[in-house]
Amino acid sequence: MHKKIENKVYILLGTNEGDRLNYLNVAFRLISEQIGEIISQSAIYETAAWGIEDQASFLNQILLVHTELEPHQTLEMMLDVEKQMGRLRTVKWGSRIIDIDMLYYNDEIIDTKRLSIPHPYLHKRRFTLVPLCEIAPDFMHPVLKLTNSKLLEQCDDECEVSVI
Repeated sequence: MHKKIENKVYILLGTNEGDRLNYLNVAFRLISEQIGEIISQSAIYETAAWGIEDQASFLNQILLVHTELEPHQTLEMMLDVEKQMGRLRTVKWGSRIIDIDMLYYNDEIIDTKRLSIPHPYLHKRRFTLVPLCEIAPDFMHPVLKLTNSKLLEQCDDECEVSVI
């Protein structure tokens, strides 16, 4: 009998268009159906837009998912969920129905044309670190060798992140 391999993937959800709570719920359901079992989830946070600031505020949430998929398969499935939900990629950091980012995949370091793990902006964004610290404060960033809590302490981003 083969033991299932369960990879731990930390995923960030974000939305700032339309019925934001509904979009988070739809993404949650599709991820659980198509990528893997959701083991843990943060509260939902409201944050100002990052990158392009002149747009509606975002709702963000972190999920910890157990998946049997490999990293690039996980990415493809995440992009497919975005597509199923009607995401159109037009402006980098622009407004969107849904954004799904892979933050960590186990403690792996991946740097390919299509995928960078850990997420290259993870340690620079309070809207990522605050919910991440809620569910994984002691998880060690495999490149920076600091826990998520320590990364949050050292983060220069001043955007307000409020639980809703």
